[in-house]
Amino acid sequence: MKPPFRADHVGSLLRPANLKADPKAAIRAVVAKQESIGLESVTDGEFSRQWWHLDFLSQLEGVTLRENPGPKFGGTEEQPPIPTVTGKLRYAKPIMVGDFRFLKSVTKKTPKFTIPSPSMLHLRAGRKGVAYDDMNEFWADAAAAYKAAIAAFAKAGCTYLQLDDVAFAYLCDPKIREACRQNGDDPATLPRTYADTITRALEGRPAGMTIAMHTCRGNFKSAWVAEGGYEPVAEAMFSAGVDAFFMEFDTERAGGFEPLRFVPKGKKVVLGLVSSKTPKLESKDELKRRIDQAAKYVPLENLCLSPQCGFSSTHHGNKLTAEEQWQKLERVVEVAREVW
Repeated sequence: MKPPFRADHVGSLLRPANLKADPKAAIRAVVAKQESIGLESVTDGEFSRQWWHLDFLSQLEGVTLRENPGPKFGGTEEQPPIPTVTGKLRYAKPIMVGDFRFLKSVTKKTPKFTIPSPSMLHLRAGRKGVAYDDMNEFWADAAAAYKAAIAAFAKAGCTYLQLDDVAFAYLCDPKIREACRQNGDDPATLPRTYADTITRALEGRPAGMTIAMHTCRGNFKSAWVAEGGYEPVAEAMFSAGVDAFFMEFDTERAGGFEPLRFVPKGKKVVLGLVSSKTPKLESKDELKRRIDQAAKYVPLENLCLSPQCGFSSTHHGNKLTAEEQWQKLERVVEVAREVW
């Protein structure tokens, strides 16, 4: 079966104590654990990076990180820096390709790699954070940089790549939409711009490569930024040329399943129904009930199950134990086997 798999996961896992001392041993161990619980897609837990997005973005030519003025994650003092574009954007050297190669060498399953979506070059700083006179030129360069990155992963043998994107979900939230206006952007047109850029970045990728997009409302030490259902962005988001959409649906703040009516025929939706933010284990019956609800909008054969986000989008990790994390992933595998 091609990815995404019936039981899948977003990517990041809680960092173990031995990570700094022996990163390769830590990755080998976490790969073996994923395989042992029955996951078909296996990641390096994102152990090879500090932040889900910044390690990749900061290595693109023309990108500079600056301090975060807001909107902030609730209940946590430390804030991730903001990527800004200070020069011509270019993929000038291999980025994380070595990390992927190592992952591929230590698993017999499908190695999945995650990188931030091109939207993440723009969303937080907005127009004010892009030193291009012509935004069309900026978006063309962003698509070209990503096209080169995707080609490099493909050449290294990557058949399952995920673009992590908070932009679409953030733009469902009125306060984020207002912040966009203050940054010099129109929140009504941004979702289509983001989707079109992603589609352009995927042109010419190998036929055997699955590219998924994951969207969430922020995930930092169990805190989040945005709230609101997908309705305002659904049509634009589902026009992006990816094969599958990993979507956050673990709490009320993600809204209902109605926006799934816009999913194009044949595209997969991975339902993020298990929370990576809290220790409480979801019941099998509740998960099955919600899968049934989603199946009113997308055929059951095009649905999969996962946590709504990674367990450790940054090196800090969410507020649950490793044991609770694995129980949740085991629950995903168990329910997927029973449903499909």
